Amino acid sequence: MIQSIKKSIVMLLLVMAYTSCNQGPTLQTYFVDNQVKPGFLSVDAPISLLNIEEVNLTEEQKEAYESIDKLNILAYRLDNSNMAEYDVELANVKTILKNPKYEELMRGGNSVDGRFMVMFIGDVDNVDELILFGNAKDKGFVVARVLGNDMNAGKIMSLQSVLKDMDFENANLKGITDFIK
Repeated sequence: MIQSIKKSIVMLLLVMAYTSCNQGPTLQTYFVDNQVKPGFLSVDAPISLLNIEEVNLTEEQKEAYESIDKLNILAYRLDNSNMAEYDVELANVKTILKNPKYEELMRGGNSVDGRFMVMFIGDVDNVDELILFGNAKDKGFVVARVLGNDMNAGKIMSLQSVLKDMDFENANLKGITDFIK
């Protein structure tokens, strides 16, 4: 009797473990699967790489900046030889981002210059992960995962004005900007 109860519990735990692990593709698995593939550029970097410390920040911007730990960036550069592969990879990313756990915060752009989306996982006041996704038909696409602790979507969006004025050529990101160009 006790043996059959133990077996039942073990089977139940195995079934629960199996079903809880199968949640479909995620951005994290997409990054891991593609970081070394040809055509992709992958960068895992601390937020200090941006050199924002040199910019005057408001208190809200400083709080937002300090809540961010690191950036995971995956870019795919488009050229004439990989159009079909680009379409497949772009569709893969868009499919992942359609998952309801990724909530849209903002979108913009146009069909000529390119489009972008800002999404997040978690609550607006306590963001677990912020996702920046942009693509241009003539350049490729970039997906950036912003990871940190106690991030607030509104406060992080306040950093947008700082990023507009930054000199990315001198901000340790020259490799990424050159790759996309």
